[in-house]
Amino acid sequence: QVRVVESGGGLVQAGGSLRLSCEVSGGTFSRYVMGWFRQAPGKDREFVASITWSGSRSYYGDSVKGRFTISRDNAKNTVFLQINSLKPEDTAVYFCAASTSGPVVTEEAASLSSRYEYWGQGTQVTVSS
Repeated sequence: QVRVVESGGGLVQAGGSLRLSCEVSGGTFSRYVMGWFRQAPGKDREFVASITWSGSRSYYGDSVKGRFTISRDNAKNTVFLQINSLKPEDTAVYFCAASTSGPVVTEEAASLSSRYEYWGQGTQVTVSS
């Protein structure tokens, strides 16, 4: 059984930073493509970032490029999302997800929420203006 647990959300002022963590238990973490998605009230779930097995390649949604950085530590079964220059429109529940569907080679493939089988409960990020 694969379990995904996010942490690190909170309330922060615009321009601030947060570091989200996602710990995965069960299975072989180093073979999971990991992704972050977010969902704001009344909006569809949005792709934020994804990272390949080894961490050698990452993909980002257009709205976060240049401000967010995804990374992973396979020794600790953990993936991180460093969020800088936060904006009020970044307010959302952030979800971590794991994919066992094999490697991704395109941003389009990485951004498909349907390829991720295991999801966490989410962590709230609120940005005040």
